[in-house]
Amino acid sequence: MPLLELKDVCSHYGNVEALHGISLKVEQGEVVALLGSNGAGKSTTLKTISGLLHPTRGSVTFEGRDIGRDNPEAIVKSGIAHVPEGRRIFPGLTVIENMLLGSSNRPNATKPERLADTEQMLEIFPDLRKFTNALGWTLSGGQQQMLALARGLMSRPKLLLLDEPSLGLAPLIVQQVFRVVADIRKRGTTVLLVEQNAHMALSVADRGYVLETGSMMTEGRASDLADNAEVKAAYLGGRSAHRA
Repeated sequence: MPLLELKDVCSHYGNVEALHGISLKVEQGEVVALLGSNGAGKSTTLKTISGLLHPTRGSVTFEGRDIGRDNPEAIVKSGIAHVPEGRRIFPGLTVIENMLLGSSNRPNATKPERLADTEQMLEIFPDLRKFTNALGWTLSGGQQQMLALARGLMSRPKLLLLDEPSLGLAPLIVQQVFRVVADIRKRGTTVLLVEQNAHMALSVADRGYVLETGSMMTEGRASDLADNAEVKAAYLGGRSAHRA
């Protein structure tokens, strides 16, 4: 049984159909990349999984249970964390306070458990350690992205949804972000990664899907997609991606 499965999913914004019957699977322990240009439906797919949108057709199942009509709070409690595009750090809260918000789906967690989890986040994201008491608005874009990832991981998710984690970041910071994605996977968290930087996404992914205007165009192992002529021409600049 896949950890996550979408079957023939359609989603709408008002009267506009944004997803046209897409299907995909994410197995336990995988990093799966969802590629496509702007407007392809990548973020809409993540919103449909996390309950921000409800599918108008098809099914979304997580651990074998249909979650297509669940609200976002219930979906987070089931084990799915969504790190949205744009980071959305709370600027008036400190780094530690932003992190602790990520554990709000765990009402039975004790204060020592939550603080131990923040310490683990600071081990994963050491650049944040000297900013623990700094307000969110004082962080650089790269630091805010690290904090957004840490906040998502504080919920102890079984599945982490990452939406454009490299957006607007300098190349060296992008490499750091993707090293963290690979580390997250080694620690046992499954990842569904939406990313326009196809080179980097395929370097850490096991498999990938390519969306185009709300429809699934192709899928395959990351290495196969990196060598696919059509994918290379559209997303890789004609060059092959290399696995890290």
